[in-house]
Amino acid sequence: MNPIIDVIIPVYNEADSIGKVIAEIPAQLVRHIIVCNNGSTDDTAFIALKAGAKVVHQPIKGYGNACLKGMEYVSTLEILPDIIVFIDGDYSDYPEEMPLLIEPILKNEVDLVIGSRALGTMESGAMMPQQIFGNWLATTLIKFIYNYEFTDLGPFRSIRYDKLMSMEMADKTFGWTVEMQVKAAKMNMKTMEVPVRYRKRIGKSKVSGTVKGTILAGHKILWTIFKLI
Repeated sequence: MNPIIDVIIPVYNEADSIGKVIAEIPAQLVRHIIVCNNGSTDDTAFIALKAGAKVVHQPIKGYGNACLKGMEYVSTLEILPDIIVFIDGDYSDYPEEMPLLIEPILKNEVDLVIGSRALGTMESGAMMPQQIFGNWLATTLIKFIYNYEFTDLGPFRSIRYDKLMSMEMADKTFGWTVEMQVKAAKMNMKTMEVPVRYRKRIGKSKVSGTVKGTILAGHKILWTIFKLI
């Protein structure tokens, strides 16, 4: 029996990119593409529906809030998935690389696979210097405190559904990705990273595109790492 794989995409005003993301997800691999509309004021939800995705709405802003809404939807399905893939809706990741993140789980090797931009190839300007430094600092702290090796907090990731649910994810904003990795470390899950490509996103970043967003995200990530000790 083929494994059941569902994809969760948190979005906020991604009308120019969400159609491209959905179109390039390998359709033969996934059951549902769940777009979590986080209060968009443009046509993101309409375009996602037209492209064949299931759309759920979370008007309360926050990356984690959107992801949690997607997980809530999945939990109501009659048949639960084996694997959940998270990917952003801004077309900065390469959806066609999804098999790279799924294969290690299918081979029964690992529980969580992170698409590492640090190990892969990145288009010039795709990440701001403060993002690169922040990722380095966060992953260095995780290694020092939890003795788990990561190089990135990349949003493109796959995880066994039962393991995801056992984490009891709670972060509602910028700490979502690091919360998942810290909890994986604390729970002694089998993790690995695979190199992925990364390009400039379509549209302006809601986090790194502003000084305030960068400061808030950095503070939340560091706070999450220490809170979970």
